[in-house]
Amino acid sequence: MDDVNEVVEQTLPFWVTVTDDGADDSMGLFNSRDGEAVLRAVPLGPLRKNLADTVDALQQLFADAAARGGTLPLAEAQLSFQVTAGGGVQLVGTGQVQGTRGLTLVFKRPS
Repeated sequence: MDDVNEVVEQTLPFWVTVTDDGADDSMGLFNSRDGEAVLRAVPLGPLRKNLADTVDALQQLFADAAARGGTLPLAEAQLSFQVTAGGGVQLVGTGQVQGTRGLTLVFKRPS
């Protein structure tokens, strides 16, 4: 294939942690004691799709929670996530939060 016809996929640079087995797409933004942090070009296509799918699923969950009403209705939700080297999105649970870095999504009810 000649250079004129090649499609260059857009990427974003992210720091990822390389594990002992050399795989760097499972740790995302975490700086782990188990591996060395390296800069990787994360493909935007998979990242865009995975983030959109995650946000869509979360918004449905929030709509279900808000529909329950009650004395203290859901007004805001904050979730942290990491991005894998392959463009995956992984939500960060409370057991994983200590000593980790991630991105935070904040969902607020419109005023």
